[in-house]
Amino acid sequence: MQGDPKKRIGIIGVYHESNTFLDQETTWEDFENGHVLYGQAIIDEYQTAFHEIGGIVEVLSAEKDIELVPIFYAEATPGGIIARETAEHLLNELNRTLKESLPLDGLMVVPHGAAVSVSYLDFDGHWLRTVREIMGTDLPIIGTIDPHCNLSNQMVDALDGLVAYKTNPHIDQRDAGRSAARIMADTLHAKVKPKMVLLQTNVAISIEMQHTGSDPCQSLFALAKSMQEEPEVLSTNVVLGFPYADVPEMGTSFIVITNNDEKLANDKADVLNEYLLKNHQDFSGKKIGLEELPEHISKAEKPLLILDMGDNVGGGSPADSTFLLEVLETCSGVKSFMCIYDPEAVAEVKNKDFEGYYPVKIGAKSDDLHGETMVVEVKLERVVDGKFTEKEPRHGGQVNFNMGETAIVTSKAGNTIMLTSLRMVPFSLQQLIHFDIDPTTYGVLVAKGVNAPLAAYQPVCNSIIRANTPGVTRADMASLNYKHRRKPLFPLDKIEVK
Repeated sequence: MQGDPKKRIGIIGVYHESNTFLDQETTWEDFENGHVLYGQAIIDEYQTAFHEIGGIVEVLSAEKDIELVPIFYAEATPGGIIARETAEHLLNELNRTLKESLPLDGLMVVPHGAAVSVSYLDFDGHWLRTVREIMGTDLPIIGTIDPHCNLSNQMVDALDGLVAYKTNPHIDQRDAGRSAARIMADTLHAKVKPKMVLLQTNVAISIEMQHTGSDPCQSLFALAKSMQEEPEVLSTNVVLGFPYADVPEMGTSFIVITNNDEKLANDKADVLNEYLLKNHQDFSGKKIGLEELPEHISKAEKPLLILDMGDNVGGGSPADSTFLLEVLETCSGVKSFMCIYDPEAVAEVKNKDFEGYYPVKIGAKSDDLHGETMVVEVKLERVVDGKFTEKEPRHGGQVNFNMGETAIVTSKAGNTIMLTSLRMVPFSLQQLIHFDIDPTTYGVLVAKGVNAPLAAYQPVCNSIIRANTPGVTRADMASLNYKHRRKPLFPLDKIEVK
């Protein structure tokens, strides 16, 4: 009806992937080094980005009867569990800013789904339940989720719908935001009444098998996508899980959202679960260790991308492992590039001259799980501010990056080492190109990740090795000391398939 007031829809989120096997906690400073945004700054940052908030803004801002109300968004690089004081500060900001934004007619939420704090194992579930209590039971709350979340009943019970990204590397985050926003708009216009069902499986998909562009995940995701051809099925979602969080929800789950048809949602979730159980052995991969790596490097077509699974920064690792550096320093005739977080080394070399080589202690300073600090003879090439932008669809959907003051050095063996002052996930080739490093001139490129770097690095690499390196994000789940996980859970336990 003309003249009716616009429906006010808020946007709010806290986004963190918490590795419970790390000793270091994630602090408020870590969020400030990521993104802490209020009000219009949220839209300014993400409106044109390949990020779920960009998709939400695109869809809902086009609705003439909807007014977007950006509230609060905080995001930090994956790391250890969120410190107690930081979690309380985040909760206070969520509560304060949401209450100041009332009245609202609905709320779009942007959790990651794998956030853990000292106070709350299920931090996402806790803050989502909190916003539900503030909003009341009748208003729609719909959001997006990273498929690397560990999905809890508390999260699902607090919301009307959750849409997961459908790709890993995550290059469809904007699409997920669009889908979630479309469900919100259709709900407000009484076109649909979303009914969401969660099914937690007895499988945890091994991290190196979570690439959605190849099997076994490709076929599972295709099955889920085919179900959305039915008009009453609003969204089907494969939630891969995050193995580096020791929580009861750890493992793979399915979310199905229908138009007010709980039986249909349950039936579709059951079909997905049956497929996963039938093929569960395929979701545990074969691993290449350090001992076998030199031979694989020598035989691989170059340029070769080596994915450092044990120091997966996107999984919360410290980004300073030296295992692969040690291997590559002894591989004669192979020119390589790698990035290592080491603010001490940056401070040591940044004032050196550009002539000659000198010894520098590099890496393995965060803990004793990621190799030994290496003394490497290096020459300083340049010092840069570490800031760059990415405008293509890449894992994470971010636009602006900052790895702090950064020193680029070359070792006597001919390897380029980028030493950073802030931990940086290898989501973008601009991390190299912006600072005049041509990735195509290297025989080996090392990225500290598992699948996320593929969107950036695959176009310039002819072969890929996922190295089963030691570390806090090592691929072998059986070597992690879980205390809270559900049982039975493959591959940690044997499961029976009927």
